[in-house]
Amino acid sequence: MTTRAYEIMIIVDGDEEDAKVDEIVQDVDAWIQGQNGQIAKTDKWGKRKFAYEINHKTEGHYVVLEMTTGQIDMEPLERQLRLVDEVVRHKLIRLPEQEAIRRGLIEKS
Repeated sequence: MTTRAYEIMIIVDGDEEDAKVDEIVQDVDAWIQGQNGQIAKTDKWGKRKFAYEINHKTEGHYVVLEMTTGQIDMEPLERQLRLVDEVVRHKLIRLPEQEAIRRGLIEKS
């Protein structure tokens, strides 16, 4: 089975408490583990101001997760994040193989 590496940035409404941010990260982690994947790194950037207003909000909590999975469909995770009211934005990217190797997420094949 081929291992794939992903990076996802999640921006949670700035009005929410840190506990809600942690809950959303735990939900993502649970979903990934349910797909036989794992979170390699969680980087909480904290609360930051937006460059422009999003949904009448001016700031949000930023979290970046690096994860590895097999060859699975990530659409259900993205759909789940779109449905969470507290998530202002999210962006999921599949890391190119060379970048994933450089970050130590996967081994060179």
